[in-house]
Amino acid sequence: MNVELSSEREARLSLERRRHREAERRLRVFDDKLRTMGVDTDVLAAQVQEKKRQEGKAKQEQAAFDADVLHQSKAAALLQNRQTKQKLALQKALETFRSQNQQPQTRREFDLNDPDSWKKTDQSDAQMILPGLVGEDPAKSSREQRQKEQLREWLIQQQAELDASRSRQEEEEQRHNRSREETLNRAGEHLHLQAERRKEAAVATQNYNLAMIEEKHRRKQQNDPDYDQETAAVPGFSPSADVRPPPETVQQVIQFQKYQIQEKKRIEMEKKQEDERHERVRLDSARAALLMERRQARLGKQLRQQLDSANGQLAQTHKQQSVRPRQPSRPSLWRLKHLLPVARLVDRKPDIERGQIDESFFLKFNTCSRSVELIILARSSSSRIHVEQCGSGSGPREEKRNRME
Repeated sequence: MNVELSSEREARLSLERRRHREAERRLRVFDDKLRTMGVDTDVLAAQVQEKKRQEGKAKQEQAAFDADVLHQSKAAALLQNRQTKQKLALQKALETFRSQNQQPQTRREFDLNDPDSWKKTDQSDAQMILPGLVGEDPAKSSREQRQKEQLREWLIQQQAELDASRSRQEEEEQRHNRSREETLNRAGEHLHLQAERRKEAAVATQNYNLAMIEEKHRRKQQNDPDYDQETAAVPGFSPSADVRPPPETVQQVIQFQKYQIQEKKRIEMEKKQEDERHERVRLDSARAALLMERRQARLGKQLRQQLDSANGQLAQTHKQQSVRPRQPSRPSLWRLKHLLPVARLVDRKPDIERGQIDESFFLKFNTCSRSVELIILARSSSSRIHVEQCGSGSGPREEKRNRME
C-alpha cells in the first residue's frame, strides 16, 4: 500500500506547477511570431499594468487624504467661528448687565467719592468745625509766611555759596595762569642768558684764536725761539696750541678719489666673476641631472625589454606545456571542500581544449529557457569543467528535484 505523505504531495504539486510554467515559457519564448529578442512582452505588459494600478491606487489615496484634510479644515474653521461668536455674545451680555445692574450710583462707597455731593448737601445739615478742635490751624498764614522767608534765605545763602565757590575757582585759575606765565618767562630769560653766554664765549674764543694766530704769524716772521717751545706744548690744552697736519693738496685728493674708483671697479669685477662661477656650477649641475635622467630612462627601457622577452619566453613555455597532457596534481582539502558539491552537477564529458569547440556545443542551444554556464578554473590543472544547468535551482536542491523527476 502506497501512502503519499503531505510533504511529497506538496513537492509533486510544486514540481507540476513548475513544469507547467516552464512549458508555457518555452512556447512563448521559442515562438518566432510572439518572441522579441531579449524582451518578454507579456511580462512587461503585466508590469506596466501593475505600475498603472499602483499609480491609480496612490492617486485615489492622495485624493481621499486631500478630501479628508479639506473637510477637517472646514470643520475647524466653523468651530473657530462659533467660538468667536460665543465669546462676543458673552462679552456683550456682560457689558449689558454691568450697564443695567452695576451703575456707580448703586455702590456702597459712592457717597465718599461723589463729585456732586456738595450740591446734594443742605447748608443746615453741614457740620462746622469748632475753634480749637483737632485739624484747625489758626497760625497757618503766619507759618506759611515764615516758611517762605526761610526758603528765600536758604536760596540766597545757596546762591552766595555758589558765587563764592565760582569766584574762588576763578582766582585759582588766575593764580595758576600767572604762575605758569612767570615760569615760562623765567625759562625764556634763562635760555636767553645761556644763549648770550654761549655767544660771548664764542666771541671771546674767536678773538683769542685770532690774537694767537696773529701772534703766531708775528713770531714766525720774527723767528722767535719761543715759538717752537709753544708748538711743542701739550695738545688739547688750548685750541690754538694744537699741532695739526697741514691741509691736503688737490693732487692728493684726486689720487685718493682715483684709488676709490679703482677699488669699486675691482669689487664689482670680483662680484661679477663670483656670479658667473655660480651660474656655471648651476648649468653643470642641471646638465648632469639631465644626463642622469636620460641614463635612468635608457636603463628602464632596457629592463622593460628584458622583462618583455622573459615574459614571452615564459608564455611560450607555458603554451608548450599546456599542449602536452599533464598528470593531475593531488587536490587539496580546500578544493575537495568547495568543488565537491559542484562536481555532482558536472557533465561527465571530455574537456574542451582551448580554442577547440565541436558541434555538440552548438546543439545545446534552445534546449532550455534558462541556461547557466559555469566554468571552474582549477589551479591544479589547466582543464575546464563545463556545467549546463537548467531551471532555477542549484546544488543539492536541484539534484533532489532531478531524482524526484
